[in-house]
Amino acid sequence: MNALNERSGGQQMLALLGWLVLCFAVSGIAGALTAKSIPTWYAGLVKPSFNPPNAIFAPVWTTLYAMMAVAAWFVWRGQPSVLRTQALAWFCIQLALNFLWSFLFFYRHSIGGALIDIGALWIAILVTTLFFFRLSPIAGWLMTPYLAWVSFASVLNWAVMRLN
Repeated sequence: MNALNERSGGQQMLALLGWLVLCFAVSGIAGALTAKSIPTWYAGLVKPSFNPPNAIFAPVWTTLYAMMAVAAWFVWRGQPSVLRTQALAWFCIQLALNFLWSFLFFYRHSIGGALIDIGALWIAILVTTLFFFRLSPIAGWLMTPYLAWVSFASVLNWAVMRLN
């Protein structure tokens, strides 16, 4: 019997809820720390022509956090193993680096520090995604838009640093 069959539907839904709460808690705390800087400090920065309008960020990040949570849940549902433990550890590392980027960029106004962090974040997302593909192709595919968005955000972070 595999691990999925050993867990009831209620346990499955509770676990999914847990991953969603974890991801959106990180998002919510980061958002609370950074909200004051958006209409003040961030609004005063020179931004590149390809900078999306502010209204784009909330729906994109909401979608990405939901996809990340579902991806982690798919991996968690699999057979317990060292590989699964490593994958979920990398997931938590990338989530911490994701939070740190918001803190550095918007709260500390450290554009260069945020650029260093986003480089580490990109690597952590890539490692997580590769682990997830090995354990659940669906989970790996759910992480790829996040990797693409953070790739774009890295270029944007670099451009903002260069312009300011």
